[in-house]
Amino acid sequence: MSVRTRDRLGGRAAVVGIGATEFSKDSGRSELRLAVEAVRAALDDAGLTPGDVDGLVTFTMDTSPEITVAQAAGMGELSFFSRVHYGGGAACATVQQAALAVAAGVADVVVCYRAFNERSGRRFGSGVQRREPSAEGAALGWALPFGLLTPASWVAMAAQRYLYTYGLTAEAFGQVAVVDRKHAATNPAAYFHGRPITLADHAASRRIVEPLRLLDCCQETDGGQALVVTSVERARDLPHPPAVIVAAAQGAGRAQEQMTSFYRDDLTGLPEMGVVARQLWRTSGLTPAGIDVGILYDHFTPFVLTQLEEFGFCEPGEAADFVAAERLPLNTHGGQLGEAYLHGMNGVAEGVRQLRGSSVNQVPGAGRVLVTAGTGVPTSGLILGSDDRG
Repeated sequence: MSVRTRDRLGGRAAVVGIGATEFSKDSGRSELRLAVEAVRAALDDAGLTPGDVDGLVTFTMDTSPEITVAQAAGMGELSFFSRVHYGGGAACATVQQAALAVAAGVADVVVCYRAFNERSGRRFGSGVQRREPSAEGAALGWALPFGLLTPASWVAMAAQRYLYTYGLTAEAFGQVAVVDRKHAATNPAAYFHGRPITLADHAASRRIVEPLRLLDCCQETDGGQALVVTSVERARDLPHPPAVIVAAAQGAGRAQEQMTSFYRDDLTGLPEMGVVARQLWRTSGLTPAGIDVGILYDHFTPFVLTQLEEFGFCEPGEAADFVAAERLPLNTHGGQLGEAYLHGMNGVAEGVRQLRGSSVNQVPGAGRVLVTAGTGVPTSGLILGSDDRG
């Protein structure tokens, strides 16, 4: 991303509304209804109405089309609608798309949403059952015949190499699980509210795919989350302090596949997140020292460690000690391991709460928050900040 792009986007749009359904294991309602409930809650939070919305952004995986959500939520005409691919890698990119639309004058108020019955309906953790003929399906053909059928099995390959390369044990991954669950334990919205864990609990949890244990894997959730984006100028007249989009980026690395990039020269990093990191630091003018809170995508614990290393918070192989020492507040909502698995959208909402000063695990003086999206796939990231002129 060029400096010219930075001038056009950075600081021009903000997240002004956040809304979610309850997070459950059996919602008892359709994914469309979950989406509409989350969208309406976000608009109420922003002090806006459905009639104010002229843009919608979601994931290609979402089953609720933009025009259907618009109709069901009582919106009018849309001048912008967009979808982002690659599962959880889309989370921060939905906000980037919304911010670009606002900055370009294509839309005034854009809502980003994601809703699914991922526990009571289609369960991603159940693995690949059937794939239509496609280039992506053909790529999976190099892994599926050997039993690598689930996201956990795909991540386990890289996780095992990481432990071997740096002479670590699986306790390194447990550090992430313990921190996430500590924060979830004090979050009433979290599924694991009131249930912290210890490293011993992590080590005792059943194996899923070596070296991953149950407590290394995110939960499965039914629910919806929505975010409202508008210009910083308009945001200043709305009820809550705006969470300014300081920088936003997408990234795909060389030899990138969807969680099966096993033929790269090195399996111990996340090149796609490195692409995002370089853009965010360059376009924001910030460094790791300028970040107050990290909301890092945690579908599996090992990739939280490698994200910290890709962003330069610590050296390769040192992230477990970094987490254990709590040198950066991480996943203060409990993450996808502890609060809910909403493809990272609930992480963006937590970043907004930190800047508002309303998080249940509030970091004093939080003014800059790093939020990341899915790892192992083409991905995205955000730096959110307080409105210095507000």
